[in-house]
Amino acid sequence: MDNRSTYLLVDREVLPEVFTKVIEVKKMLSSGKARTVNEAVAAVGLSRSAFYKYRDHVFPFYETSRGRVITLYFAVEDFSGILSRIINKIAEAKANIITINQNVPINGLADVTISISTTGMTMDLDELMQSIAEIEGVRKQQILARD
Repeated sequence: MDNRSTYLLVDREVLPEVFTKVIEVKKMLSSGKARTVNEAVAAVGLSRSAFYKYRDHVFPFYETSRGRVITLYFAVEDFSGILSRIINKIAEAKANIITINQNVPINGLADVTISISTTGMTMDLDELMQSIAEIEGVRKQQILARD
């Protein structure tokens, strides 16, 4: 029998709540919002035994992406400064930009792909994508690839 781990990328909407609570406890502990496991599990409504059972097996996507190259795609409106705002958000997350490709705008929209290295990132990839989505003129965004 093969004892190697198999990883799956699954939308959190279809997972039992226990898995998202384990991730929340881990976030609280790493951010300092909770000092002890007891404090964190009480705050999210999870038993200690459930936390310890799953803690080494449940990870948010960004943790499995640390030290990887991720290619992001954006459809943006064609106006001055929008690419700069996106780059600033990436810099705030402490991701390293490897490549940027912006196509010529067609009908007022330009396609932009940015490859980043996630080594040293201080923000969840989901948080980064959300902060970029809030930039005026960003019409679409997605993660294209992960190396």
